[in-house]
Amino acid sequence: MKDIIVVLGPTAVGKTKLSVMLAKKYNAEIINCDSMQVYKGLDVATAKIKEEEKEGVIHHLFDIVDVDCNYTVFDYQMDCRCKISEILKRGKKVILVGGTGLYVKAALFNYIFTEKKKNDDLYLDYTNQEILEKIREYDSSASVHVNNRKRLVRLLNKYESGEEVTHNKDELLYDASFIGLTTDRDILYDRINRRVDLMVEDGLLDEILKYKDKLEVSKALMTGIGYKEFVPYYRNEVSLNEVLENIKKNSRNYAKRQYTFFNNQFPNLKWFNTNFSDFNDTFLEVCNYLEIN
Repeated sequence: MKDIIVVLGPTAVGKTKLSVMLAKKYNAEIINCDSMQVYKGLDVATAKIKEEEKEGVIHHLFDIVDVDCNYTVFDYQMDCRCKISEILKRGKKVILVGGTGLYVKAALFNYIFTEKKKNDDLYLDYTNQEILEKIREYDSSASVHVNNRKRLVRLLNKYESGEEVTHNKDELLYDASFIGLTTDRDILYDRINRRVDLMVEDGLLDEILKYKDKLEVSKALMTGIGYKEFVPYYRNEVSLNEVLENIKKNSRNYAKRQYTFFNNQFPNLKWFNTNFSDFNDTFLEVCNYLEIN
């Protein structure tokens, strides 16, 4: 059995519950890989795990930055790899759980981030063709279009500054098992819709009100489903019911994108249908798979 287990799947499919059950069985600690759950105070709309739901299992990378912080994929990569190393050194297994596929790719695969440099003013004395010719001194097969000056400048700057231009994003750096939870589309959409209704009961409106003045200035809030939909509401452009319907719609569309990303980026991902009426059946099925792979 591998030391790292990755639990993926669309929103509202049961990932949190499965991760805790697996962690208790296999003496593991859990690392969050949801891009919104890293933020402090964003609890209701992100469906962040509650303290009582953790059942004593140690969780990492939840509530680590303020909503004003520009927390990048590179930041997550560094933090997650550090936590993986710490947990494995303690002789415990690691469970990554969440729905942000890019975070998983960055943490476990050969993603190399290079420093971004301001290059808009570089090579002003060069024509596009001259820039392309200089690029081809480094890479004769470069196929960037001669009319795409921004791309030409960026690529030449990478070569001349010694930055790495290509890398194998599909190279897995860790020995890991990839588990995916899924369910029928109608069931999933119904669960998503009901989850939004439950969020309102759990205090969504109070949570949003706390961040009302930051909705349009925080990158996290402007990109997070469950928050950005309130911007037109506070402008008196839409009703509360329209906001909630937009959250449901955007969540359903996000689930579609998650499936597409997972299927395209994780060829070793093993899917399991969630049995909501007997979740233990799903749990045992996953355990059997993990123990023979």
